[in-house]
Parts: sequence; C-alpha cells; structure tokens
Amino acid sequence: MAFARRVAAVIPLVGAVTTAAALTGAAFLTVAHAGCDEAGRFVRTGETIQFVGGCVNGADLPSAPTAEVENVDRFGSKKP
Repeated sequence: MAFARRVAAVIPLVGAVTTAAALTGAAFLTVAHAGCDEAGRFVRTGETIQFVGGCVNGADLPSAPTAEVENVDRFGSKKP
C-alpha cells in the first residue's frame, strides 16, 4: 500500500517534467527552423534606437495611424 501511494505521488511530477521537456523541445525546434539567417541587432543613432537586420522588412508592416496635429497634444490625448 505504501508503494502505491509513492507511485501515485510521483505520477504528477513525472507528467509535469515530461510536459516541460516537450515544450522546451518544441521551442528550440521552432527557433531553429524559423528561416531567418540574420537575427538582427539594435543600433543607437543619436537619441533613438533602431532595429537593423532581421527577417522583418519594413515595407511589409502596416503604416502607423496618423492624427491631426492640432487636435492632439504630445501625450496623444485630445486637446480641449
């Protein structure tokens, strides 16, 4: 009876470790097969930081929404 209790207590631990190992393996495979030759890097230019390289092309991204300058303050709130 004591052996059965020990086995029953260990089963959730074994399941959790197995699940963690499977998810870790899936994460490594996903990153390894991402298809990006250059990971990219951050470069400081003056007071701004730009991301250079990587798999994302700026032309593929949607444009940022524009706001009417006279109706919006510097924090993005509408002026009264």
